[in-house]
Amino acid sequence: MKKHNTVKVVLITILVLMLLTWIFPAAYYSSGYVDQGRVQMGLFDLINYPITSLSYFGYIALFVIVVGGFYGILHKIPAYRNLLDRFVAKCKGKEFIVLSIIMVILAVLTSICGLQLGLFIFFPMLVSIILLMGYDKIVTALTLVGSTMIGIAGTTFAYSNTSLIVSVLSLDITSEILTKVIILIVGLILLILNTFMYIKRLELKNSQEKKEEKKAEIKVEEEKSKSKAGKDAKSTKVSKTAKTTKSSKKDSKAAEKEEEVIVVKETKVETKEEDEYIPTCSESKKHKIWPFVLTLTIIFVILVLAFIPWSSSFNNTAFDTATEAVTDFELFGFPIFSKLLGTFTAFGTWAITDMILVLLFATLLLTLVYKVKFDDVLDGFAEGAKKVLTPALMVILIYTCLVITTYHPFQLTIYHAILGITDGFNVFTSTIVAGLASIFNADPAYTFQSVLPYLASIVTNTENYPIIGIVFQSIYGLFMLVAPTSVVLMIILSYLKISYGKWLKAIWKLFVEFLVILLIIFTILVLL
Repeated sequence: MKKHNTVKVVLITILVLMLLTWIFPAAYYSSGYVDQGRVQMGLFDLINYPITSLSYFGYIALFVIVVGGFYGILHKIPAYRNLLDRFVAKCKGKEFIVLSIIMVILAVLTSICGLQLGLFIFFPMLVSIILLMGYDKIVTALTLVGSTMIGIAGTTFAYSNTSLIVSVLSLDITSEILTKVIILIVGLILLILNTFMYIKRLELKNSQEKKEEKKAEIKVEEEKSKSKAGKDAKSTKVSKTAKTTKSSKKDSKAAEKEEEVIVVKETKVETKEEDEYIPTCSESKKHKIWPFVLTLTIIFVILVLAFIPWSSSFNNTAFDTATEAVTDFELFGFPIFSKLLGTFTAFGTWAITDMILVLLFATLLLTLVYKVKFDDVLDGFAEGAKKVLTPALMVILIYTCLVITTYHPFQLTIYHAILGITDGFNVFTSTIVAGLASIFNADPAYTFQSVLPYLASIVTNTENYPIIGIVFQSIYGLFMLVAPTSVVLMIILSYLKISYGKWLKAIWKLFVEFLVILLIIFTILVLL
Protein backbone atom coordinates (compact mmCIF):
# COMPACT_ATOMS: atom_id res chain seq x y z
CA MET A 1 0.00 0.00 0.00
CA LYS A 2 1.49 3.30 -1.08
CA LYS A 3 1.72 6.05 1.49
CA HIS A 4 -0.64 9.02 1.10
CA ASN A 5 -2.22 7.44 -2.01
CA THR A 6 -5.50 9.31 -1.63
CA VAL A 7 -3.75 12.66 -1.26
CA LYS A 8 -1.86 12.00 -4.50
CA VAL A 9 -5.11 11.11 -6.28
CA VAL A 10 -6.77 14.38 -5.28
CA LEU A 11 -3.66 16.41 -6.16
CA ILE A 12 -3.68 14.80 -9.62
CA THR A 13 -7.38 15.66 -9.90
CA ILE A 14 -6.57 19.30 -9.15
CA LEU A 15 -3.94 19.33 -11.90
CA VAL A 16 -6.38 17.72 -14.37
CA LEU A 17 -8.99 20.38 -13.60
CA MET A 18 -6.34 23.05 -14.06
CA LEU A 19 -5.54 21.59 -17.49
CA LEU A 20 -9.24 21.54 -18.43
CA THR A 21 -9.45 25.29 -17.79
CA TRP A 22 -6.93 25.72 -20.60
CA ILE A 23 -8.69 23.34 -22.97
CA PHE A 24 -12.35 24.35 -22.67
CA PRO A 25 -13.81 27.86 -22.78
CA ALA A 26 -15.84 29.04 -19.81
CA ALA A 27 -19.58 29.51 -19.98
CA TYR A 28 -22.46 30.27 -17.66
CA TYR A 29 -26.26 30.38 -17.78
CA SER A 30 -28.07 33.68 -17.33
CA SER A 31 -31.40 33.66 -19.18
CA GLY A 32 -29.45 31.80 -21.81
CA TYR A 33 -26.12 30.16 -22.58
CA VAL A 34 -23.30 32.73 -22.34
CA ASP A 35 -19.82 31.92 -23.71
CA GLN A 36 -17.02 33.67 -21.74
CA GLY A 37 -14.06 32.45 -23.71
CA ARG A 38 -11.16 30.75 -21.96
CA VAL A 39 -10.61 31.61 -18.29
CA GLN A 40 -7.37 29.79 -17.51
CA MET A 41 -6.09 28.85 -14.10
CA GLY A 42 -2.54 30.02 -13.29
CA LEU A 43 0.26 28.64 -11.12
CA PHE A 44 -0.32 31.09 -8.26
CA ASP A 45 -3.91 29.84 -8.11
CA LEU A 46 -2.55 26.47 -6.97
CA ILE A 47 -1.67 28.25 -3.73
CA ASN A 48 -4.52 30.74 -3.55
CA TYR A 49 -7.40 28.32 -4.12
CA PRO A 50 -6.62 25.97 -1.20
CA ILE A 51 -6.62 29.08 1.02
CA THR A 52 -10.01 30.04 -0.44
CA SER A 53 -11.21 26.50 0.18
CA LEU A 54 -10.03 26.72 3.79
CA SER A 55 -11.85 30.01 4.34
CA TYR A 56 -15.17 28.70 2.99
CA PHE A 57 -15.08 25.02 3.93
CA GLY A 58 -12.53 24.87 6.75
CA TYR A 59 -15.35 24.26 9.23
CA ILE A 60 -15.76 20.76 7.77
CA ALA A 61 -12.06 20.03 8.30
CA LEU A 62 -12.36 21.42 11.84
CA PHE A 63 -15.31 19.10 12.48
CA VAL A 64 -13.26 16.10 11.32
CA ILE A 65 -10.38 17.08 13.64
CA VAL A 66 -12.70 17.52 16.63
CA VAL A 67 -14.28 14.10 16.03
CA GLY A 68 -10.80 12.56 15.80
CA GLY A 69 -9.78 14.27 19.05
CA PHE A 70 -13.00 13.08 20.73
CA TYR A 71 -12.18 9.46 19.95
CA GLY A 72 -8.58 9.98 20.97
CA ILE A 73 -9.90 10.85 24.45
CA LEU A 74 -12.27 7.85 24.40
CA HIS A 75 -9.27 5.61 23.75
CA LYS A 76 -7.89 6.81 27.10
CA ILE A 77 -10.98 5.46 28.91
CA PRO A 78 -10.83 1.66 29.46
CA ALA A 79 -14.64 1.43 29.65
CA TYR A 80 -14.84 2.36 25.95
CA ARG A 81 -13.02 -0.84 24.94
CA ASN A 82 -15.21 -2.81 27.34
CA LEU A 83 -18.28 -1.36 25.63
CA LEU A 84 -17.00 -2.40 22.21
CA ASP A 85 -16.07 -5.89 23.41
CA ARG A 86 -19.47 -6.48 24.99
CA PHE A 87 -21.28 -5.33 21.86
CA VAL A 88 -19.14 -7.53 19.60
CA ALA A 89 -19.63 -10.48 21.98
CA LYS A 90 -23.41 -10.12 21.62
CA CYS A 91 -22.98 -10.13 17.84
CA LYS A 92 -21.14 -13.48 17.89
CA GLY A 93 -22.51 -15.68 15.12
CA LYS A 94 -24.68 -12.83 13.77
CA GLU A 95 -21.93 -10.57 12.46
CA PHE A 96 -23.26 -10.19 8.91
CA ILE A 97 -26.78 -9.50 10.14
CA VAL A 98 -25.40 -6.72 12.35
CA LEU A 99 -23.36 -5.43 9.40
CA SER A 100 -26.51 -5.31 7.25
CA ILE A 101 -28.45 -3.50 10.00
CA ILE A 102 -25.68 -0.88 10.22
CA MET A 103 -25.92 -0.35 6.45
CA VAL A 104 -29.69 0.08 6.57
CA ILE A 105 -29.56 2.55 9.48
CA LEU A 106 -26.85 4.71 7.87
CA ALA A 107 -28.60 4.73 4.49
CA VAL A 108 -32.02 5.60 5.93
CA LEU A 109 -30.60 8.38 8.12
CA THR A 110 -28.80 9.86 5.13
CA SER A 111 -31.93 9.55 2.98
CA ILE A 112 -34.16 11.32 5.51
CA CYS A 113 -31.76 13.71 7.28
CA GLY A 114 -28.88 14.29 4.84
CA LEU A 115 -26.39 13.14 7.47
CA GLN A 116 -23.53 12.12 5.16
CA LEU A 117 -21.11 14.38 7.05
CA GLY A 118 -22.77 14.36 10.46
CA LEU A 119 -22.56 10.57 10.69
CA PHE A 120 -18.78 10.87 10.81
CA ILE A 121 -19.31 11.35 14.56
CA PHE A 122 -19.99 7.60 14.81
CA PHE A 123 -17.74 6.36 12.00
CA PRO A 124 -14.60 5.78 14.15
CA MET A 125 -16.65 3.71 16.61
CA LEU A 126 -18.23 1.72 13.77
CA VAL A 127 -14.77 1.16 12.29
CA SER A 128 -13.62 -0.38 15.60
CA ILE A 129 -16.76 -2.55 15.86
CA ILE A 130 -16.54 -3.89 12.30
CA LEU A 131 -12.82 -4.67 12.64
CA LEU A 132 -13.40 -6.36 16.02
CA MET A 133 -16.06 -8.53 14.38
CA GLY A 134 -13.28 -9.91 12.19
CA TYR A 135 -13.85 -8.06 8.91
CA ASP A 136 -11.16 -6.21 6.99
CA LYS A 137 -10.87 -2.53 6.12
CA ILE A 138 -12.48 -2.92 2.67
CA VAL A 139 -15.62 -4.36 4.28
CA THR A 140 -15.53 -1.46 6.72
CA ALA A 141 -15.35 1.07 3.89
CA LEU A 142 -18.10 -0.72 1.94
CA THR A 143 -20.34 -0.50 4.98
CA LEU A 144 -19.73 3.17 5.76
CA VAL A 145 -19.23 4.70 2.32
CA GLY A 146 -21.59 2.36 0.48
CA SER A 147 -24.55 2.86 2.79
CA THR A 148 -24.05 6.64 2.94
CA MET A 149 -23.96 7.00 -0.83
CA ILE A 150 -26.93 4.69 -1.32
CA GLY A 151 -28.76 6.94 1.12
CA ILE A 152 -27.87 9.99 -1.00
CA ALA A 153 -28.93 8.23 -4.21
CA GLY A 154 -32.26 7.34 -2.61
CA THR A 155 -32.80 10.67 -0.87
CA THR A 156 -36.38 11.05 0.32
CA PHE A 157 -36.80 13.98 2.74
CA ALA A 158 -33.24 15.30 3.16
CA TYR A 159 -33.89 18.88 2.08
CA SER A 160 -30.24 19.85 2.41
CA ASN A 161 -29.42 17.46 -0.44
CA THR A 162 -32.40 18.25 -2.66
CA SER A 163 -33.06 21.97 -2.09
CA LEU A 164 -31.56 23.02 -5.45
CA ILE A 165 -33.46 20.33 -7.33
CA VAL A 166 -36.71 21.31 -5.66
CA SER A 167 -36.24 25.05 -6.24
CA VAL A 168 -34.83 25.00 -9.80
CA LEU A 169 -37.34 22.45 -11.12
CA SER A 170 -40.24 23.75 -8.98
CA LEU A 171 -40.88 20.34 -7.47
CA ASP A 172 -42.36 19.21 -4.18
CA ILE A 173 -40.14 17.36 -1.70
CA THR A 174 -42.43 14.32 -2.01
CA SER A 175 -42.30 14.27 -5.81
CA GLU A 176 -41.68 10.70 -7.07
CA ILE A 177 -41.30 9.58 -3.44
CA LEU A 178 -42.14 5.96 -4.30
CA THR A 179 -39.38 5.88 -6.92
CA LYS A 180 -36.93 7.30 -4.38
CA VAL A 181 -37.83 4.61 -1.85
CA ILE A 182 -37.43 1.91 -4.53
CA ILE A 183 -33.97 3.25 -5.43
CA LEU A 184 -33.03 3.26 -1.74
CA ILE A 185 -34.17 -0.34 -1.21
CA VAL A 186 -32.63 -1.67 -4.44
CA GLY A 187 -29.35 0.09 -3.67
CA LEU A 188 -29.23 -1.41 -0.18
CA ILE A 189 -29.94 -4.90 -1.54
CA LEU A 190 -27.12 -4.56 -4.08
CA LEU A 191 -24.75 -3.21 -1.43
CA ILE A 192 -25.48 -6.02 1.04
CA LEU A 193 -25.17 -8.71 -1.67
CA ASN A 194 -21.89 -7.31 -3.02
CA THR A 195 -20.45 -7.02 0.48
CA PHE A 196 -21.50 -10.61 1.20
CA MET A 197 -19.86 -11.82 -2.02
CA TYR A 198 -16.67 -9.91 -1.20
CA ILE A 199 -16.54 -11.51 2.26
CA LYS A 200 -17.04 -14.98 0.76
CA ARG A 201 -14.29 -14.40 -1.84
CA LEU A 202 -11.97 -13.20 0.91
CA GLU A 203 -12.76 -16.23 3.09
CA LEU A 204 -12.09 -18.56 0.14
CA LYS A 205 -8.81 -16.78 -0.61
CA ASN A 206 -7.71 -17.00 3.03
CA SER A 207 -8.66 -20.68 3.13
CA GLN A 208 -6.57 -21.43 0.04
CA GLU A 209 -3.63 -19.46 1.47
CA LYS A 210 -3.83 -21.48 4.70
CA LYS A 211 -3.82 -24.71 2.71
CA GLU A 212 -0.77 -23.56 0.77
CA GLU A 213 0.97 -22.58 4.02
CA LYS A 214 0.15 -25.99 5.49
CA LYS A 215 1.58 -27.76 2.45
CA ALA A 216 4.71 -25.62 2.66
CA GLU A 217 5.10 -26.45 6.37
CA ILE A 218 4.75 -30.18 5.67
CA LYS A 219 7.33 -29.94 2.88
CA VAL A 220 9.74 -28.10 5.17
CA GLU A 221 9.29 -30.74 7.88
CA GLU A 222 9.94 -33.55 5.35
CA GLU A 223 13.09 -31.83 4.10
CA LYS A 224 14.25 -31.28 7.69
CA SER A 225 13.65 -34.99 8.46
CA LYS A 226 15.57 -36.12 5.36
CA SER A 227 18.38 -33.68 6.13
CA LYS A 228 18.59 -34.89 9.72
CA ALA A 229 18.61 -38.55 8.67
CA GLY A 230 21.38 -37.92 6.14
CA LYS A 231 23.45 -36.02 8.67
CA ASP A 232 23.02 -38.77 11.25
CA ALA A 233 24.19 -41.41 8.74
CA LYS A 234 27.14 -39.31 7.69
CA SER A 235 28.04 -38.65 11.32
CA THR A 236 28.10 -42.43 12.03
CA LYS A 237 30.43 -43.17 9.12
CA VAL A 238 33.01 -40.53 9.92
CA SER A 239 32.86 -40.67 13.71
CA LYS A 240 36.20 -42.59 13.80
CA THR A 241 38.32 -39.56 12.92
CA ALA A 242 38.67 -36.38 14.97
CA LYS A 243 38.55 -34.17 11.92
CA THR A 244 35.30 -35.52 10.67
CA THR A 245 33.91 -35.40 14.21
CA LYS A 246 34.68 -31.71 14.39
CA SER A 247 33.02 -31.17 11.01
CA SER A 248 29.87 -33.01 12.06
CA LYS A 249 29.63 -30.84 15.18
CA LYS A 250 29.69 -27.76 12.98
CA ASP A 251 26.98 -29.24 10.75
CA SER A 252 24.93 -30.12 13.80
CA LYS A 253 25.23 -26.59 15.18
CA ALA A 254 24.35 -25.13 11.80
CA ALA A 255 21.30 -27.40 11.59
CA GLU A 256 20.19 -26.40 15.08
CA LYS A 257 20.65 -22.73 14.22
CA GLU A 258 18.61 -23.21 11.03
CA GLU A 259 15.84 -24.87 13.01
CA GLU A 260 15.83 -21.99 15.51
CA VAL A 261 15.48 -19.47 12.66
CA ILE A 262 12.54 -21.47 11.25
CA VAL A 263 10.85 -21.59 14.66
CA VAL A 264 11.33 -17.84 15.15
CA LYS A 265 9.77 -17.13 11.76
CA GLU A 266 6.83 -19.39 12.47
CA THR A 267 6.10 -17.96 15.92
CA LYS A 268 6.61 -14.30 15.10
CA VAL A 269 3.44 -12.28 15.69
CA GLU A 270 3.11 -9.21 13.50
CA THR A 271 1.18 -6.15 14.57
CA LYS A 272 -1.94 -5.71 12.43
CA GLU A 273 -2.64 -2.38 10.73
CA GLU A 274 -6.19 -2.57 12.11
CA ASP A 275 -4.91 -2.32 15.70
CA GLU A 276 -4.53 1.46 15.49
CA TYR A 277 -8.31 1.78 15.11
CA ILE A 278 -9.09 -0.37 18.15
CA PRO A 279 -8.63 0.84 21.76
CA THR A 280 -6.14 -1.03 23.93
CA CYS A 281 -7.61 -3.83 26.05
CA SER A 282 -8.01 -3.13 29.74
CA GLU A 283 -6.78 -5.61 32.34
CA SER A 284 -9.99 -5.10 34.30
CA LYS A 285 -13.37 -5.95 32.77
CA LYS A 286 -15.37 -4.38 35.60
CA HIS A 287 -15.55 -0.84 34.22
CA LYS A 288 -19.12 0.43 34.11
CA ILE A 289 -20.29 1.10 30.58
CA TRP A 290 -23.71 2.64 31.18
CA PRO A 291 -22.36 6.24 31.16
CA PHE A 292 -20.94 5.56 27.71
CA VAL A 293 -24.19 4.04 26.48
CA LEU A 294 -26.19 6.98 27.82
CA THR A 295 -23.82 9.63 26.44
CA LEU A 296 -23.59 8.10 22.96
CA THR A 297 -27.38 7.64 22.88
CA ILE A 298 -27.90 11.31 23.72
CA ILE A 299 -25.44 12.35 20.99
CA PHE A 300 -27.25 10.15 18.47
CA VAL A 301 -30.70 11.48 19.41
CA ILE A 302 -29.55 15.10 19.21
CA LEU A 303 -27.85 14.44 15.87
CA VAL A 304 -30.98 12.95 14.33
CA LEU A 305 -33.38 15.52 15.77
CA ALA A 306 -31.10 18.38 14.75
CA PHE A 307 -30.83 17.30 11.11
CA ILE A 308 -34.32 16.04 10.31
CA PRO A 309 -35.80 18.82 8.09
CA TRP A 310 -38.84 19.35 10.31
CA SER A 311 -40.03 22.57 8.76
CA SER A 312 -38.89 22.33 5.13
CA SER A 313 -39.93 18.70 4.54
CA PHE A 314 -42.57 17.93 7.16
CA ASN A 315 -44.10 21.38 7.75
CA ASN A 316 -43.56 20.93 11.49
CA THR A 317 -42.66 24.19 13.23
CA ALA A 318 -42.67 22.87 16.80
CA PHE A 319 -38.90 23.21 17.20
CA ASP A 320 -38.92 26.69 15.65
CA THR A 321 -41.57 27.75 18.15
CA ALA A 322 -39.68 26.18 21.05
CA THR A 323 -36.42 27.88 20.02
CA GLU A 324 -38.13 31.27 19.83
CA ALA A 325 -39.63 30.72 23.29
CA VAL A 326 -36.19 29.92 24.72
CA THR A 327 -34.42 32.87 23.10
CA ASP A 328 -37.21 35.31 24.00
CA PHE A 329 -37.43 34.20 27.62
CA GLU A 330 -36.44 36.94 30.04
CA LEU A 331 -35.58 36.81 33.72
CA PHE A 332 -36.13 40.21 35.36
CA GLY A 333 -36.01 41.76 31.90
CA PHE A 334 -32.75 40.04 30.97
CA PRO A 335 -32.78 37.48 28.09
CA ILE A 336 -30.85 34.90 30.09
CA PHE A 337 -30.88 31.99 27.62
CA SER A 338 -30.28 34.16 24.57
CA LYS A 339 -27.16 35.64 26.20
CA LEU A 340 -25.98 32.38 27.72
CA LEU A 341 -26.40 30.21 24.62
CA GLY A 342 -25.54 32.83 22.04
CA THR A 343 -26.56 32.40 18.41
CA PHE A 344 -28.18 29.04 17.72
CA THR A 345 -30.88 27.70 15.42
CA ALA A 346 -33.81 25.33 15.82
CA PHE A 347 -33.56 21.59 15.30
CA GLY A 348 -33.89 20.87 11.61
CA THR A 349 -31.57 23.69 10.58
CA TRP A 350 -28.36 22.77 12.39
CA ALA A 351 -24.96 22.65 10.68
CA ILE A 352 -22.34 20.03 11.55
CA THR A 353 -20.33 22.63 13.45
CA ASP A 354 -23.20 22.91 15.94
CA MET A 355 -22.45 19.31 16.94
CA ILE A 356 -18.97 20.33 18.09
CA LEU A 357 -20.42 21.85 21.27
CA VAL A 358 -22.38 18.63 21.89
CA LEU A 359 -19.16 16.62 21.58
CA LEU A 360 -17.36 18.97 23.98
CA PHE A 361 -20.08 18.54 26.61
CA ALA A 362 -20.02 14.76 26.08
CA THR A 363 -16.24 14.77 26.55
CA LEU A 364 -16.55 16.79 29.74
CA LEU A 365 -19.19 14.43 31.12
CA LEU A 366 -17.23 11.25 30.34
CA THR A 367 -13.94 12.59 31.68
CA LEU A 368 -15.64 13.55 34.95
CA VAL A 369 -17.46 10.23 35.32
CA TYR A 370 -14.37 8.15 34.58
CA LYS A 371 -11.99 10.54 36.35
CA VAL A 372 -9.65 11.05 33.42
CA LYS A 373 -6.66 13.25 34.16
CA PHE A 374 -6.50 16.57 32.34
CA ASP A 375 -3.10 15.68 30.87
CA ASP A 376 -4.55 12.43 29.50
CA VAL A 377 -7.42 14.40 27.96
CA LEU A 378 -4.99 16.68 26.16
CA ASP A 379 -2.76 13.79 25.09
CA GLY A 380 -5.75 11.80 23.89
CA PHE A 381 -7.16 14.70 21.90
CA ALA A 382 -3.75 15.35 20.30
CA GLU A 383 -3.32 11.68 19.38
CA GLY A 384 -6.82 11.42 17.95
CA ALA A 385 -6.54 14.67 16.03
CA LYS A 386 -3.23 13.52 14.56
CA LYS A 387 -4.90 10.41 13.13
CA VAL A 388 -7.39 12.51 11.16
CA LEU A 389 -5.04 15.23 9.90
CA THR A 390 -4.85 13.57 6.49
CA PRO A 391 -8.66 13.22 6.20
CA ALA A 392 -8.97 16.88 7.23
CA LEU A 393 -6.43 17.81 4.54
CA MET A 394 -8.50 15.79 2.06
CA VAL A 395 -11.49 18.02 2.79
CA ILE A 396 -9.54 21.18 1.91
CA LEU A 397 -8.07 19.65 -1.27
CA ILE A 398 -11.41 18.30 -2.49
CA TYR A 399 -13.12 21.64 -1.98
CA THR A 400 -10.20 23.23 -3.82
CA CYS A 401 -11.47 21.26 -6.82
CA LEU A 402 -14.87 22.90 -6.26
CA VAL A 403 -13.26 26.35 -6.12
CA ILE A 404 -11.57 25.67 -9.47
CA THR A 405 -14.77 24.61 -11.24
CA THR A 406 -16.63 27.57 -9.72
CA TYR A 407 -14.05 30.24 -10.62
CA HIS A 408 -13.38 28.67 -14.04
CA PRO A 409 -16.80 27.43 -15.21
CA PHE A 410 -15.64 25.34 -18.16
CA GLN A 411 -18.01 22.51 -17.28
CA LEU A 412 -21.14 24.07 -18.79
CA THR A 413 -19.35 24.06 -22.16
CA ILE A 414 -19.09 20.28 -21.90
CA TYR A 415 -22.70 19.87 -20.76
CA HIS A 416 -23.89 22.13 -23.58
CA ALA A 417 -22.18 19.90 -26.15
CA ILE A 418 -23.47 16.63 -24.69
CA LEU A 419 -27.05 17.80 -24.16
CA GLY A 420 -27.05 19.24 -27.70
CA ILE A 421 -26.70 15.74 -29.15
CA THR A 422 -30.44 15.18 -28.64
CA ASP A 423 -33.49 17.41 -28.53
CA GLY A 424 -35.20 17.99 -25.20
CA PHE A 425 -34.84 15.49 -22.39
CA ASN A 426 -32.89 12.29 -22.98
CA VAL A 427 -32.16 9.74 -20.25
CA PHE A 428 -28.69 8.79 -21.42
CA THR A 429 -27.28 12.25 -22.17
CA SER A 430 -28.75 13.53 -18.89
CA THR A 431 -27.15 10.62 -17.02
CA ILE A 432 -23.74 11.37 -18.55
CA VAL A 433 -24.03 15.05 -17.66
CA ALA A 434 -25.20 14.23 -14.13
CA GLY A 435 -22.20 11.94 -13.67
CA LEU A 436 -19.72 14.55 -14.89
CA ALA A 437 -21.33 17.27 -12.76
CA SER A 438 -21.01 14.99 -9.72
CA ILE A 439 -17.30 14.47 -10.35
CA PHE A 440 -16.58 18.16 -10.99
CA ASN A 441 -18.47 19.36 -7.90
CA ALA A 442 -17.98 17.94 -4.42
CA ASP A 443 -21.21 19.35 -2.99
CA PRO A 444 -24.73 18.35 -4.15
CA ALA A 445 -25.94 21.96 -4.22
CA TYR A 446 -23.07 23.03 -6.50
CA THR A 447 -23.54 19.92 -8.64
CA PHE A 448 -27.18 20.67 -9.38
CA GLN A 449 -26.65 24.44 -9.72
CA SER A 450 -23.95 23.88 -12.34
CA VAL A 451 -26.31 22.35 -14.90
CA LEU A 452 -29.98 22.20 -13.87
CA PRO A 453 -30.88 25.85 -14.65
CA TYR A 454 -29.52 25.39 -18.19
CA LEU A 455 -31.13 21.96 -18.59
CA ALA A 456 -34.50 23.31 -17.46
CA SER A 457 -34.22 26.03 -20.13
CA ILE A 458 -33.87 23.51 -22.98
CA VAL A 459 -36.39 20.97 -21.67
CA THR A 460 -39.73 22.69 -22.18
CA ASN A 461 -41.91 19.76 -21.13
CA THR A 462 -42.25 20.23 -17.36
CA GLU A 463 -43.67 16.71 -16.99
CA ASN A 464 -40.08 15.49 -17.33
CA TYR A 465 -38.85 17.59 -14.41
CA PRO A 466 -39.59 15.00 -11.67
CA ILE A 467 -37.64 12.42 -13.71
CA ILE A 468 -34.75 14.88 -14.14
CA GLY A 469 -34.72 15.35 -10.37
CA ILE A 470 -34.54 11.58 -9.84
CA VAL A 471 -31.75 11.22 -12.43
CA PHE A 472 -29.52 13.90 -10.93
CA GLN A 473 -30.08 12.93 -7.29
CA SER A 474 -29.47 9.20 -7.77
CA ILE A 475 -26.57 9.60 -10.21
CA TYR A 476 -24.89 12.01 -7.80
CA GLY A 477 -25.08 9.40 -5.03
CA LEU A 478 -23.84 6.69 -7.40
CA PHE A 479 -20.81 8.62 -8.62
CA MET A 480 -19.85 9.63 -5.10
CA LEU A 481 -19.00 5.94 -4.64
CA VAL A 482 -16.03 6.32 -6.97
CA ALA A 483 -15.30 10.01 -7.64
CA PRO A 484 -11.96 11.34 -6.33
CA THR A 485 -13.91 14.47 -5.34
CA SER A 486 -16.27 12.54 -3.04
CA VAL A 487 -15.70 14.04 0.42
CA VAL A 488 -17.05 11.12 2.47
CA LEU A 489 -15.31 8.52 0.30
CA MET A 490 -11.88 10.14 0.42
CA ILE A 491 -12.15 10.89 4.15
CA ILE A 492 -12.86 7.22 4.88
CA LEU A 493 -10.19 5.90 2.48
CA SER A 494 -7.53 8.20 3.92
CA TYR A 495 -8.60 7.41 7.50
CA LEU A 496 -8.44 3.65 6.86
CA LYS A 497 -5.34 4.01 4.65
CA ILE A 498 -6.96 2.19 1.73
CA SER A 499 -5.51 2.96 -1.69
CA TYR A 500 -7.89 4.46 -4.24
CA GLY A 501 -7.08 1.74 -6.76
CA LYS A 502 -7.86 -1.02 -4.27
CA TRP A 503 -11.19 0.64 -3.50
CA LEU A 504 -12.13 0.85 -7.20
CA LYS A 505 -11.29 -2.83 -7.58
CA ALA A 506 -13.66 -3.64 -4.72
CA ILE A 507 -16.52 -1.31 -5.71
CA TRP A 508 -16.70 -1.43 -9.52
CA LYS A 509 -19.20 -4.31 -9.71
CA LEU A 510 -21.62 -2.56 -7.36
CA PHE A 511 -21.20 0.66 -9.35
CA VAL A 512 -22.00 -1.02 -12.67
CA GLU A 513 -24.92 -3.03 -11.28
CA PHE A 514 -26.49 0.01 -9.63
CA LEU A 515 -25.97 2.12 -12.78
CA VAL A 516 -27.75 -0.48 -14.93
CA ILE A 517 -30.66 -0.68 -12.47
CA LEU A 518 -30.94 3.12 -12.37
CA LEU A 519 -30.98 3.37 -16.18
CA ILE A 520 -33.79 0.80 -16.27
CA ILE A 521 -35.75 2.79 -13.67
CA PHE A 522 -35.22 6.05 -15.60
CA THR A 523 -36.38 4.43 -18.84
CA ILE A 524 -39.51 3.03 -17.21
CA LEU A 525 -40.34 6.46 -15.77
CA VAL A 526 -40.05 8.03 -19.23
CA LEU A 527 -42.28 5.36 -20.83
CA LEU A 528 -44.99 5.56 -18.17
